[in-house]
Amino acid sequence: MKQKITIKTIAKELGVSSSTVSKALKDSHEISKETKERIQAYADHYNYKPNHLALQLRNQKTKVIGVILPKIVHHFFSTVISGIEDGANKKGYNIMVCFSNESYKKEVETLKVLSNGSVDGIIMSIARETLQNKDYDHFKGIVSEEIPFVLFDRVVDEILCDKVVVNDVGAGYKATKHLLENGRKKIALITTPNHVNVGALRRQGYEKALIEQYININTELIVEIDETKSIKPQIEKVFENDIDGVFAVNEIYAANAMRIAKELGKSVPNDISIIGFTDGLISEYSSPSITTIAQHGFTMGQQAVDLLIQRIENDAIDFRPKKIVISSDLKLRESTKSM
Repeated sequence: MKQKITIKTIAKELGVSSSTVSKALKDSHEISKETKERIQAYADHYNYKPNHLALQLRNQKTKVIGVILPKIVHHFFSTVISGIEDGANKKGYNIMVCFSNESYKKEVETLKVLSNGSVDGIIMSIARETLQNKDYDHFKGIVSEEIPFVLFDRVVDEILCDKVVVNDVGAGYKATKHLLENGRKKIALITTPNHVNVGALRRQGYEKALIEQYININTELIVEIDETKSIKPQIEKVFENDIDGVFAVNEIYAANAMRIAKELGKSVPNDISIIGFTDGLISEYSSPSITTIAQHGFTMGQQAVDLLIQRIENDAIDFRPKKIVISSDLKLRESTKSM
């Protein structure tokens, strides 16, 4: 008995993309005659039949947009959701929000469920574990099936889809430069592991600002946080060094740094200046309040959903991936001041 095959099976066996198989079976002029004949022969041999139910579901408009987020604890993601919902509702769409919980497996499963016709398009930020694994085949499948798809914040260049990001290098540079202008020279960086691209990019900005001032990069002042473990003890290690400034790539890390500084009897900002990332309630209501980089999550959400709806409602337009880069702003508060 011959095996039941799919477009992905044919693509894998013949060493071509799923998109090529799909177009060949539709007799597209974009595919060469030789390739079309080879693919059609293979499909005929295994009695391939397209899944008409799935195609029918996909071609029907649900007026629902799927959103997949890594987690909800960060203020940034909640503001992005607000922006997506605002933009979607204005165009007559509703949103369905799911969470990968930073898990590759959960991300793959959720993407599979949403792509079966439940939603008209998908907006997502990539899970930490996926970035670590560097396995993006589930995204390539979505793109090859021509499902409208937008990545935001955590993105990868390998995926040919629309993207909305913050200028993370510029933001890291802006934050570090502000500390340097405050007279700080020994600035610690509290960041994510390097495979999380937003943290890696902010680190580039941090290093650029230091190098411009002829300050050597001291790796002992850089701590990469493993969030599967307790955060506070990891940050405490950097305080074993003689530091007078801290740049943290999110407000949770910044709040932990300020707590540790106080426990060590240091005055913020007199002895040590602290700057965080994401302008949330933690930063605003900490004592002292925390200077931060505002990411404009609401705007990012609006931009992402606008791009997605354009794709959903304009199928005939030639696909050329767009990348929108949003500038960040420095919001000055009590945790930094000129010396």
